[in-house]
Amino acid sequence: MYASLRAAALAAAVVPIALPALAHVTLERAEAPADSYYIAVLRVPHGCAGSPTEKLRVQIPEGVTGVKPQPKPGWQLAIETARVDPPIKDGHGNVITETVREVDWTGRLPDAYYDEFRMSVKLPEKPGTTLYWKIVQECEKGVHRWIEVPEAGKTSRDYREPAPALLLTPKAAH
Repeated sequence: MYASLRAAALAAAVVPIALPALAHVTLERAEAPADSYYIAVLRVPHGCAGSPTEKLRVQIPEGVTGVKPQPKPGWQLAIETARVDPPIKDGHGNVITETVREVDWTGRLPDAYYDEFRMSVKLPEKPGTTLYWKIVQECEKGVHRWIEVPEAGKTSRDYREPAPALLLTPKAAH
């Protein structure tokens, strides 16, 4: 009997931790080395109160460059660019004067299904910084705005629709 009570208590303790992560658009990985290339994998676990997702708009965090979204069969892909002022140099000595500020996928993802949206990016050289990926999920009926950034002293768990976060860790030594 003690073992079954302990198993039930463990299961009850795990559920509250697991459920919030499943309810939001999230990044596959919560950490990545600063000044590195990163595959951002955005996970979309549901639509809007039973309604299918029809558009996912992703605002690229400041300092992120080299954005290359992955096309998805059956989805339209659009990017919005902005000038970089002042221009910056990439790791190959090229001068960057324009960068992607938003990536939009338009298609149809029924609420009963899960999917991932990917893009390759170059992260800034700012270890210890947290980048927030603001996302608007538009559905046939309704919208989720995953854009809330925690105030000082709070975490993403304190918000109803938190923006996915990526912590930049120190770059690994070669």
